[in-house]
Amino acid sequence: MSTTSTPLKVLMVHNTYQQRGGEDSVVESEIALLREHGHQVEVYRRHNDDIEGMSRGQLLADTLWSRRTTQDLRALASSFRPDIMHVHNTLPLVSPSVFWAAHDLGIPVVQTLHNFRTACLDATFLRDGQICEDCLGTSPWRGVVRACYRDSVPQSAVMATMLVAHRAAGTLQRKVTRFIALNEFCRGKLIQAGLPADRVSVKPNFVEWRPQPEEGPRHGGLYVGRLSTEKGIEVLLAAAARHPGLQLKVAGTGPFEAQARAQWPDTYLGFRPLAEVLGTMASSSYLVLPSICYESFPRTLVEAYACALPVVASRLGALPELVKEGETGLLFNPNDPDDLATKLAWADTHPEDMRRMGLRARQMYENDFTPEINHAQLMGIYRQAMGEVTAIQRNPGG
Repeated sequence: MSTTSTPLKVLMVHNTYQQRGGEDSVVESEIALLREHGHQVEVYRRHNDDIEGMSRGQLLADTLWSRRTTQDLRALASSFRPDIMHVHNTLPLVSPSVFWAAHDLGIPVVQTLHNFRTACLDATFLRDGQICEDCLGTSPWRGVVRACYRDSVPQSAVMATMLVAHRAAGTLQRKVTRFIALNEFCRGKLIQAGLPADRVSVKPNFVEWRPQPEEGPRHGGLYVGRLSTEKGIEVLLAAAARHPGLQLKVAGTGPFEAQARAQWPDTYLGFRPLAEVLGTMASSSYLVLPSICYESFPRTLVEAYACALPVVASRLGALPELVKEGETGLLFNPNDPDDLATKLAWADTHPEDMRRMGLRARQMYENDFTPEINHAQLMGIYRQAMGEVTAIQRNPGG
């Protein structure tokens, strides 16, 4: 198959989560993007709902090596004959066996790494509300002792066994042609975790909704996301207590729903469909991203930029790379409600400055995060992977 602009046959692989999240949305958007540009896309999907009918032994076996996945992929590859396989989440039912199956069939493999699962059992580098990199670049035995995966020592042991076994086998290093990190910060962490630097490309998330910025008045802040510890909702609640005049709408559900309802009885929105969230973004003054973990690439941030909405974010992980302080938003010290309250008070009293930042955020979206730009980036990575596999096939001893 030529590596020019000829439409490709792409086999997309994803293990869907029980609780739908941003990663699932990104996969669906990428499939739609490819099809809109004339590519043929076949999807191989396993769903975590299937875990409920499995024995513990079967789940362990599938997490380490799924025979079903290898059989399914061989049959699908035989009928579809893909030019490239693009893998997203493999945990737990797809399993890393998908990479071996693709390698045996001579199919180039690209994997998007949406989190830090290859280096951290919890995938977030967060423990007890603090950043923890104890397992980065080393054996994850500490994560087992601390029950980092789902607060369970046995489940953490299964996860650690899978990681260690496939590291020893060189699965990611030898069977994946190219990796996609969502930004330079994530790329750096993945390389520290052992991935080959020359095979890790950067391609951000995108959104396909492109409204024109509204000229009307904008009021107050907006929080969109899961109401959970790692997303910084406790920091936001504490900041609100220090800034009684804070006007904030909160869209989302999660463990801290009761506290959010009590703090914002008139502006707590609960779960809202995406179209309604985007409409609220278009009339707000800023979005708050108070995460206390390393965010890979919040889709919410790109949605905000598309709506000319600046972002007030933690100065942590990739967020300082994505939020240009004083240009597309404001940064505050992570896990610091006093600093967050100060930044929110400033944002509330400087609406014109926030509007100007929002227009720059919209320009950043146009420059970096549109579907057209993302498709071009993805094609570049695909062509590179296809060329590398072709070179190996032509010169296997080189």
